[in-house]
Amino acid sequence: MSKITKTRLFELLSARHRNNPYSRLANIPSPDNFKDIKKATSRIKQAIIENETITIVGDYDVDGVVSTTIMLDFFEKINIKVNHIIPNRFVHGYGLSPKIVDMIDSGLVITVDNGISAYNASVKLQEKGIDLIITDHHTVGEQLPIAHAIVNPKQHDCNFEFKDICGAQVAWYLCAAIKKELNLEVNMGEFLDLLCVAIIADIMPMTALNYTMVKQGLKKLKTSKRQAFKKLNEIMPKQVLVSDDIGFFIAPKLNSAGRMDDASVALEFLLSKTPFEADEGLGLLEELNNFRKSLQEEISKKADQKTNSEDKAVVVWGEAWHEGVIGIVASKLSNAYKKPAFIFSVNNGIAKGSARANADINLYDIISKASHILLGFGGHKNAAGLSLKEENLEEFKTIINQELANAKKEDLHIEPITLGELDVQSVDLEFLSIIEQFEPYGLENHRPIFKLTNTQLVKYDLIGKDKNHLKLTLNSDGVIFEALKFNDDNTNLPTNLDLIVSVSKNEFRGEVTPQFLIQDIL
Repeated sequence: MSKITKTRLFELLSARHRNNPYSRLANIPSPDNFKDIKKATSRIKQAIIENETITIVGDYDVDGVVSTTIMLDFFEKINIKVNHIIPNRFVHGYGLSPKIVDMIDSGLVITVDNGISAYNASVKLQEKGIDLIITDHHTVGEQLPIAHAIVNPKQHDCNFEFKDICGAQVAWYLCAAIKKELNLEVNMGEFLDLLCVAIIADIMPMTALNYTMVKQGLKKLKTSKRQAFKKLNEIMPKQVLVSDDIGFFIAPKLNSAGRMDDASVALEFLLSKTPFEADEGLGLLEELNNFRKSLQEEISKKADQKTNSEDKAVVVWGEAWHEGVIGIVASKLSNAYKKPAFIFSVNNGIAKGSARANADINLYDIISKASHILLGFGGHKNAAGLSLKEENLEEFKTIINQELANAKKEDLHIEPITLGELDVQSVDLEFLSIIEQFEPYGLENHRPIFKLTNTQLVKYDLIGKDKNHLKLTLNSDGVIFEALKFNDDNTNLPTNLDLIVSVSKNEFRGEVTPQFLIQDIL
């Protein structure tokens, strides 16, 4: 079998994007094809003309915060004052809830990145005589809320060409439609820096429309005039930004606000008007993110101890586990055990849960099989949220295991596909620049990973402050190189290794070298 060289790498990666109908921003679909978008913009135009109060209701994750930021920024650009509410996870629960409706007296409500499952809240708004416009991208359930307009590409009778977009993209498209309706001068390209953060953070497929938007957005982020992004660029002095910079560095900071405290901290950071505000905001986010990391570590250990490796899914719960981190813990355990994971925090007899999977099954569909014992649920294929009474947890666990009883191992966890056997000798800066040329990577367009068979272990070291990262010195066909495996301190290794690796840039003191990162030791 021939090994992966630079030429072969270029061929394989360029083939992924050969038939992208939206390869240029000029070719992206128009807002007109969204169901109800015309109804939505006419109603918004009326609200503006009649000076009604407009309230934007967002959500506490990165997508929800960015969606809210885009709406507020857009309305500010066109000199229209609007109100906004981002629910607090611990006080209001998710999205447009009856508790949120209590805070609104009149006018027009527009949801961003939520609302498609807010039936009870919609009834309450109707009773108050308040019109509702929903913009969302989550799976549409059996019962639609009562709304003047619903803009969501997942509706079966919506003709928007690309279904897998995030909430911020739907909000952006609504703004583009308002611009058209009111015949305004607004450069919609100025929001691409924000959009790329939401698309990456919400783990949308990195193909077609998303690929093009993120590719352009990462460039815009680098030269952004927003104080928040100027600040982030200062502490991240890189020539070129890649999707991992958002996924591992920017998104967790923004997410930590809604997870640990209140998402308005992240919103205010993104809307910063001065360097001082951005500096203050980032300092606060750093603190919350560090707090999040330590709590997450603690709960991961507890959840891991309760996991039964025989089960088809990880379903565990604990008293008062921090709700803000159970989603990340679910992700971590789903990857570790290679199966879907459901993690619940129990408070006063109510269990609130987060589900994560990297699988061929659909979490939303599986969870709906237990809907008769659930208080509520929502989400999509690989991520969902749900709640139920504590007394029903065992039954829920049984239902999930029964539903997955006949699933094959490969259905429960999608193993990353390697491009082939790597020729270590061909890995140099040019090899790296080919990988970089086809950024951004993500779901359905994975960062290239390679197989390395029959490599000899020369020596190992444990590195990092807590000595929890593995650094291996390896020999492949006479080429000596180093490879890192993060968050792994297992030194009980054979002398002959088969590995799955990715290759990335290591920029240190102005010097750029290739770095091998071990994804898996086979």
